[in-house]
Amino acid sequence: MASTAATQFSSRIGFIMAAAGSAVGVGNIWGFPTQAATHGGGAFLLVYLLLILVLGYPMLLAELMIGRHGQTNPADAMAKVAKGALAKKIGKAIGIFSIITATLICTFYSILSGWFVSYAMAPVAQMAGMNDVSAWLTDFSVSRNLVFTLVFIAMVILVIRQGVQQGIERWSKRLMPLLLLILVAGVGYILTQDGAMEGLTVLLVPDFSRVWDADVLIGALGQTFFSLTIGTGAMMVYGAYVSQQENLGKLTAYVSLTDTCVAFLAALMVLPAMYVAQHNGVEIFAADGSLLNADTLVFTVLPALFETLGGVSQYLLAIVFFMLMTIAGLTSAISIVEVPTSYLVEKTALGRNQASALVGLVIAALSVLVVCYFDSLFSLIITLTTERAQPLIALGIAIYVGWVWNRQQLLAVIVQQDGVDTSHWFWRWWPSYVKFVCPGLILLIIVQLLQ
Repeated sequence: MASTAATQFSSRIGFIMAAAGSAVGVGNIWGFPTQAATHGGGAFLLVYLLLILVLGYPMLLAELMIGRHGQTNPADAMAKVAKGALAKKIGKAIGIFSIITATLICTFYSILSGWFVSYAMAPVAQMAGMNDVSAWLTDFSVSRNLVFTLVFIAMVILVIRQGVQQGIERWSKRLMPLLLLILVAGVGYILTQDGAMEGLTVLLVPDFSRVWDADVLIGALGQTFFSLTIGTGAMMVYGAYVSQQENLGKLTAYVSLTDTCVAFLAALMVLPAMYVAQHNGVEIFAADGSLLNADTLVFTVLPALFETLGGVSQYLLAIVFFMLMTIAGLTSAISIVEVPTSYLVEKTALGRNQASALVGLVIAALSVLVVCYFDSLFSLIITLTTERAQPLIALGIAIYVGWVWNRQQLLAVIVQQDGVDTSHWFWRWWPSYVKFVCPGLILLIIVQLLQ
């Protein structure tokens, strides 16, 4: 797949922007602040940062390493690290499982991101005096959900069909700096508002008694996997598009750092915004202290906050914020949709245009089904993919890198990279760390999830 220049990232910054765009998404800007607000603020932040370091980074590196070694789709890349026929079949099955998981994630992700598109358009309609249209754009109706889910899927397919360099890389290099700029501006504005300091204290001062709470640990781990798109095959595909000489240890560090910084910036904006809203009379907590509408926080608390500002500011801030959410959704969805698309391009006679169109149609059909049976399917698919499938796939990846991939072959792949010294402590310890520590940590979390 990545053997030709057209199917490789043209530059290191191109890969970093694309991979960071995959990692930086709704999981950071919507999921992370919501999880932090629900699970004790600073305590959740502390556990999340620790898990990114001890599990997120080494697992992201493992997934990229398999992808770069395989230079192919996740199913064949997983099979390629194995020797025996049975191990190859199991590896291929894990890869297929990741492709199916990615496709299912795209359904709820497209619905959610479609909401962001409609919420970004609502203030424009309101300013134009089209109040009925504005009400429809923010109303939870089947018609609104169907229209904007399909609009978002079409946006993603338009990028994917252009290929790696002209589509994924070019748009990631445009959208990621814009996302960061909007996010920093949003943080700067919110922190000047009355009530923001209370939210900042909640985020930055951890309650250490909550650090070992099961819900905090599970929430932080799920956020780690979902945020870095571990277990979806996306990073294997992106790894296949990277030159064999690139130092993956450094590239993974840049991606993990960018992802974590964006999650932190999002929390710096959203948590203080909650307390600004509370200061302005918006109810955000129930009588027992739990967060109201945790799952729909950005669609309830923040629009209510914007309304309290009055004037043109309420519309401009709403447009900017939901544009930010749309960009975040788009950069992540691009990487996830590329997973089944790349598989079809390799395994069938379809060209990229036809393959991306077919994937788009499948995702659209599944998404329409979820919209029509929203109460039954939406939360179920989120649970099955992010809380069940992703940890299991990550466990399979850790086992294959640590136990199935021949150590000498793995070291031979590592030593090909520019500037890598295999005697360095990191490269001496990383294979053993992925072999013993990562599977143990993932199993602990899976056991907790099943209780």
